[in-house]
Amino acid sequence: MNVTQFLNEHFRHFNARELVAAAKSYREFVSQPRGGKMMVTLAGAMSTGEIGISLSEMIRSDKVHAITCTAANLEEEMFNLVAHHEYQIIEDWRALSVEDELQLRDKGLNRVTDTCIPETVMRHIEGRLMSRWKIAAENNLQRMPIDFMFDLLDDPTLEEHYQIPLENCWLAAAKEKGIPVFTPGFEDSTLGNIYASRVIDGSLPGHGAIAPGTAQMEKLAHWYQSISDQSPIGFFQIGGGIAGDFPICVVPMLVQDLQRESPLWSYFCQISDAVTSYGGYSGAVPNEKITWYKLEASAPKFMIQSDASICAPLIFAYVLGW
Repeated sequence: MNVTQFLNEHFRHFNARELVAAAKSYREFVSQPRGGKMMVTLAGAMSTGEIGISLSEMIRSDKVHAITCTAANLEEEMFNLVAHHEYQIIEDWRALSVEDELQLRDKGLNRVTDTCIPETVMRHIEGRLMSRWKIAAENNLQRMPIDFMFDLLDDPTLEEHYQIPLENCWLAAAKEKGIPVFTPGFEDSTLGNIYASRVIDGSLPGHGAIAPGTAQMEKLAHWYQSISDQSPIGFFQIGGGIAGDFPICVVPMLVQDLQRESPLWSYFCQISDAVTSYGGYSGAVPNEKITWYKLEASAPKFMIQSDASICAPLIFAYVLGW
């Protein structure tokens, strides 16, 4: 029995049923005659959770056509590629004392739940980015954060440091397929903090290397308009926050601010452990997006309130027919 058969047989009710319904609808959406396209958004620590193992195959199989991710997910996919074996797994992480945490800190290990990322990989990637950042800043090039990551993947001297198969890296798959990757809020990341610190200490001449969020929104708008002229576009959201709210707002910007005719998002699924609350974005039910000109009223809508590190790979497996 493969994964798809198992889900069909056993996932019959509640969040389990919603997961299968979302996966079936996703598969139908990207297989329709008009060729539905899918934006996937990554919040949380999905890259450190090694979502690349399944997401990279989704990209290569033309099931994902654009990504919006936090800057942390962008950098952590690169960190995992070149330092996976130096990571430390803490199996009994809930039992860590303050003293245990201090020992990890003093060893240069930065904990994300059960996984510690070594400080050394952050300095390794900083060293490779500094010359590229400096050239871009001196010329005010305002490049997308993904452009610098793709530069690193083009560097043959990085290959000797790969510690996972390249086919399990979603950054490499995105580069191979030429899909756009948008990264709002670059400053909210380790590399964003490093960049700011190097401006402060004078190592970098200014902030002109990185495209600001508004410039990325402009690029997203051009992408959305060009694709939606040919195909409906869906929205598959992992977690909440800026990774989801930034890209979904491109449609109300086009419709309300630019007053242009534009199709709305035509499929929506969110995996989140956030509960519906008062004013919170991450737990907002899909129907709330209708009043904002984000989502077509007739679009399939799913809300899976569970752990994305479990649910997303299962959905991807279903869509891929595994």
